[in-house]
Amino acid sequence: MLVFLPLLVWREGRGALSFDGHGWRATIAGVVGMAGSALLVFVGLSMTQPEVAVIIISLQPAMTAIVQWRVHGQRPSRFTLAAIAAAFAGVVLVVTRGGAALSGLGPGTGARELLGDAMVFAGAAAWVAYTTLSQGFRGWSALRLSTLTCVTALPPIGLAWLAAFALDAAPLQSWAAIGQHGWRIAYVSLVGVVAGMFLWNAGVRRLGALDAVLVLNLMPVVTFAIRALEGARFHPLQLAGAALVVGALIANSLHARRRPMA
Repeated sequence: MLVFLPLLVWREGRGALSFDGHGWRATIAGVVGMAGSALLVFVGLSMTQPEVAVIIISLQPAMTAIVQWRVHGQRPSRFTLAAIAAAFAGVVLVVTRGGAALSGLGPGTGARELLGDAMVFAGAAAWVAYTTLSQGFRGWSALRLSTLTCVTALPPIGLAWLAAFALDAAPLQSWAAIGQHGWRIAYVSLVGVVAGMFLWNAGVRRLGALDAVLVLNLMPVVTFAIRALEGARFHPLQLAGAALVVGALIANSLHARRRPMA
């Protein structure tokens, strides 16, 4: 937000700081998307594996299709519904490793991972809600949308941190520890948040919500490749499930491109 605010004033003037009657929509979008989605995903990631989390997040195109069906009455085709079912089945394979992960249910690691997976799923759904809501800000630039929804997200994020601190779930780190991870913090802040949010909102403006989230098909491929380079080893059923998810989403994407030409 410290980057977005001066940039918005410089590019569009002080008048762009006004909500222009969209205060409630911007507040809901900021709380659900910028705050809720980020908090749920980051906390969930601390409990599960990155490659599992990214497969869950890749369900966002399927979630978006379902939301548009329920909200706007745009019923997906039978092919799309079949692809959604296949994608969800693939996620179940990845999360449970064909049932192997369920053997750890109880107070152990298995239950903790499943809780983390559930939080990531909720965070992904919250981001779909943000993407859908963002289409209602007619006449707003991507920079203005990113800035004002970040502003409305700041109070709930602050309250969540204070609650975690009070429960000793987020202890203060020393300056030495912060300095050790400084480049990671800078990357997440400047590239992941500032550049990422701006480019995402700009892309949604040009492509629409459904087409924008289809680009997320590449996330599992990139994540699994990076984890493999780091030396991670995957359960065969995880790889099968990941291939099923990505294949279903790509097949549906190609099907959606062909439908207008039919």
